[in-house]
Amino acid sequence: MSITFIGGGNMATALIGGMRSRGHAAAEFHVVEPHAEPRARIEARFPGIHVSSETTAAAVAGADLIVLAVKPQQMRAAAQALAAQLPSTAPPVVLSIAAGIRLADLGRWLGGATRIVRAMPNTPALIGKGISGAFAPAGVDGAGRALAAEVLEAAGELVWVDSEPMLDAVTGVSGSGPAYVFYFLEALEEVARDLGFSAGDARRLAHATFAGAVALAQGSDVAPATLRAQVTSKGGTTERALAAMEKNFVKASIIAAVNAATERARELGDAFGTEA
Repeated sequence: MSITFIGGGNMATALIGGMRSRGHAAAEFHVVEPHAEPRARIEARFPGIHVSSETTAAAVAGADLIVLAVKPQQMRAAAQALAAQLPSTAPPVVLSIAAGIRLADLGRWLGGATRIVRAMPNTPALIGKGISGAFAPAGVDGAGRALAAEVLEAAGELVWVDSEPMLDAVTGVSGSGPAYVFYFLEALEEVARDLGFSAGDARRLAHATFAGAVALAQGSDVAPATLRAQVTSKGGTTERALAAMEKNFVKASIIAAVNAATERARELGDAFGTEA
């Protein structure tokens, strides 16, 4: 396999690292990164990898897959530079991991390309614990989907969605989701400190509680609501705590937050789509 990454930031590094850990050779990768510092980091971490400062014909020659791993604000320029170098026959599959950039706009910037997969990973991909949502239009065959999946699954789990608009919902649920978890941990740590624990012990209590509960849920075949009921004794401490959360609309607030993030993802897609 031969893969070219346009952009050499943290997410590209995580994906390459995940694939290297799965047995892919450094020589299979080419990274285009205009800034010297990230280029040097990539070369130091992955000896033998091909690195260049701009998108040239040599950078994409023979690539089976091209991963666009730049910020959304940089996507139009990166795609237009890539379009000038794509082969006219048997073009590679292009995988975009930029939030908010829709296939129609990306295809336009790429000169009419149709073999494009759009994905939304999240930041735990940086440690191989992420989850991505992905959509492939009809122009991408099974082999193309498999190429994209091999890259994305190197950094965690993968969920395919049936329509592109569902990627906005992926953004709302899991793309922005790590911040929701960090917010909850922040609250647990804060109240633990207020109750007299040291900062270190407060963090340990919060993190271990969250990690243990998630592991318990992942290892069970019952719904979270059932697990919650199983640890909620009538008249006990947990019941009192959950009653306080319900009184303060905690669940409703989480639902509203996810819907707000999803709507903002749609707005960003509209805004990026106005670029010529």
